[in-house]
Order: sequence, then C-alpha cells, then structure tokens
Amino acid sequence: MAEYELVCGLEVHTELSTKTKIFCSCTTEFGGEPNTHVCEICSGMPGTLPVVNEKVVEYAIRTGLATNCEITQYNKFDRKNYFYPDLPKAYQVSQLYLPICQNGYVEIHSSKGGMKKVRIKEIHMEEDAGKLVHDAYSDCTLVDYNRCGVPLLEIVSEPDIESADEAVEYVEKLREILQFIGASDCKMQEGSLRADVNVSVKPVGSNELGTRTEMKNINTFKGIHRAIEHESARQIDLIEDGKKVVQETRRWDDSKGYSYAMRSKEDAQDYKYFPEPDIPPISISDETISLIKLSLPELPDVKKQRYINEYGLSEKDTANICSSVYLVRIFEKTIEVTNDPKESAKWVLGELMKLLNDTSTLPENMNFRAESLGEVINLLKAGKISRDSAKKTFKAVFEEDVNPQEYIDKNNMGLMSDTSAIKTAIEEVLANNEKAVNEYKDGKDASFNFLIGQSMRALRGKAPASEVTKILKELLG
Repeated sequence: MAEYELVCGLEVHTELSTKTKIFCSCTTEFGGEPNTHVCEICSGMPGTLPVVNEKVVEYAIRTGLATNCEITQYNKFDRKNYFYPDLPKAYQVSQLYLPICQNGYVEIHSSKGGMKKVRIKEIHMEEDAGKLVHDAYSDCTLVDYNRCGVPLLEIVSEPDIESADEAVEYVEKLREILQFIGASDCKMQEGSLRADVNVSVKPVGSNELGTRTEMKNINTFKGIHRAIEHESARQIDLIEDGKKVVQETRRWDDSKGYSYAMRSKEDAQDYKYFPEPDIPPISISDETISLIKLSLPELPDVKKQRYINEYGLSEKDTANICSSVYLVRIFEKTIEVTNDPKESAKWVLGELMKLLNDTSTLPENMNFRAESLGEVINLLKAGKISRDSAKKTFKAVFEEDVNPQEYIDKNNMGLMSDTSAIKTAIEEVLANNEKAVNEYKDGKDASFNFLIGQSMRALRGKAPASEVTKILKELLG
C-alpha cells in the first residue's frame, strides 16, 4: 500500500459582533421568533437599496491586520447567484474579485515539528443566508429569514494544512484572534464560527494535488478533526481500490461519524458572479488603516509570551488561559486585585475550570463580577478563611454572583482570630488525648497529625491551620 499525505484548506465563516445587519438596520441578536428580525432589504423585496454597515468594514480590516493580511484599499461587492429557499433574493452579496483582505498568514505548530505558517489567501465580507427548518411532523421544510443579512467574514486559507491536528489548531488560533480583537464572539454552538473543510490526498512526495472534496458548515473542533480523518481515509480507500475521487460537496454527520454526497462541487463560474450594482466600491485610506492598527489590542501570541516572560507561567498554562478572551479577562482582573499572577493562574486553571466543566458552562457564559475571584484569593491569603471555605465561597460566586465577604459573614465562615480561644480549645484536645500526646513525645510523628486533626475538628475548621500547628508545637514542647 502506497503512503499518502493530506492536503487541506479551510474556509472559516464567522459572524461579526455588530448590533445590526450588513446592509440594513435589523438586529443581529441570536434567536427570536422566526421571521421577526427581517425587513424589506434583508428579505430581498424589489426596489430596496442596501447600505453598507461601516462597522462591518472596520471589523474586516481589524481581522486582516491581526492575521498579517494586505488590506485592499479599493474593494467592492459582487453578486453570487444561486437559487435556494434560504436566500430570498436568489443571490448572495459577497466579494469575489476584490476581497477586502489578501495574502496573510497565521502561525501554528507543524505536525512535523516546529512552527509553520498557514497562508490566508483572502478574507471577504458577505451576508449570511436564512435557516431551513425541517418539520418531520408536517413533512415539510420551513424557512426562517432572521439570519439573512447577518454580516460574515469568510477567511480562506491556502491548502497548507497537513493533518487534522493542524486544522483544529488553525481554527482555534483564528477564534482567539477574532475574540481578542472584538470582531466576533465565536460562539460555535450558535453557528457564529463554522468551517468548510476542503480535503484531498496525494502520494507522499508528489507535487500533483489530488481531487478535493468539501464538507460544509462544521461548527465543532471535534467535528472538524473527525471529518478530516474520515474523509482522507475514504479517499485513500477509493484510490487503493482503483476508483476515482469525485470533486463534490459532502455533508458531515458528526453523530454518525460519516459523510455523504450532496452535490457536485461548484466553481466560481457556476454562480455567474458579477459586480453588485447597488453598492458603490469602498475606498479605504492609509489614515483609516493606521488608526485601526493603533486600536488593536494585545494579540494572543504576544500576550502568551508576556505571560511566560513576566509571570513565569508555563507555555501550557498560558495557552489554556488564552484559549478564550473571557478567561483572559477574569485572569487579568484577578491579578489586578491580588497582585499575584501565579496564584491567580492556579485558581483560574483549577477551581474556575472545574466549575465550568462540572456545570457544562462555556467561558463566554460566565456571569459573575470579575473582581470576585481576586477578593476570594485575598481573603484566603490573609488567613481570614480556610481553603475549603474559599472554594465554597467561589462556587457561590460562580453560581449566584454573590459578594464574597457578605457570603462569608452570612454563613459564619470566617476564621478565628482570637489566639487565646484557639489555645484553650487545643489544651482541651490534649487533655482528652493523653495517649496520643505520650506517643508523640516518644517519637511517633503520626500522633502529631492526629492531634492536628482533632484540634481542627474541635475548632470546626475555623482556625488557621498554621496557627493551630504553631500553638500545638508550643504546648507539646
């Protein structure tokens, strides 16, 4: 059996974080009753004229600059013509001939070792289509046009990806960048980040690319990985059996773990593209690009390196924190409160991640005051609460957004500060455990741990462990 290598390129679609659609003032808010977020423009009524949302152009430029692209200072929209029920105009407004961003790249870890650049061919602006809802009960298909006209960026890579792992990291990197610059919330479960996956295989060492297939609208990292693995294996099996790979669009069913053919793969000419006559070309000045560049925040790769250099965090820990801008915000606000980066990182990667996993909560859905975690850590460091109480308090913060100090006071969780009272309680413990005292004095160290446990129990865990240990040693001589 011959050896084959994967050739993969991705078309990543992301919905932009604008409040209104790309060509009209309808809301982009997710959800809502079907066909309530529509107007004459986004539903394609005759005689209406679109007007470009300036924020969409700004987000496109921000994304291009953050991905090392050249900004096309004279760009325009085109009509992509196709008839399908989810597109009431029978065409989609997109950019074929002069996309707003070109010739960029992002860096990822190569499956062969080291780092590599995945080239970005282009980034273009376009409008989203509606949503088809298949009603099995009524045996019909309904159309919800709420999503029509929601602004999208399509980020098109060159076929530089050589493994499923590389593909996932590439999309993860794009998600980080888009979130950090505020261009998109990238909520994959809501479809605001999804990928079309183009896959082909070729014999190792061959310069001739194989026939590619495309799998549309995959919106999970797991799905992207599984789809690539499955499709490359399917193509290799076909070739080994003496059959040909057909250029086609396939649908990936992640629940069943296989893909099936939808239609033959279209080329640009099949859509009969032509310049959009209702929208004038867009001219972008050097000054505009410079101002947007200056407004960019610290990008993920730069931030990761700063965390390593300034805070002494590991590469793994920085990668986990920077995987979501929402985790970054909590982490950095916690540092502001505690002035302790390493302890802040421990709590974010420990207790916070545990609560997110246990409750199946996504980082973007966290709903508590950002300063609260730092306040809990400070109370613990000051010896005002035990570690167990700190964990319970933060759990309440996470679930109910309580004020840490108020919660501790209400539940009587504060540690004792009266040294004499602590000493009195420990003296009573020693008096009731003469055998353990004698064993300790005879050199049995395990008895000391027993006495600590008994003392903490007598004090109901409300005394600092360090203070209990100190007083116990003093009393035992």
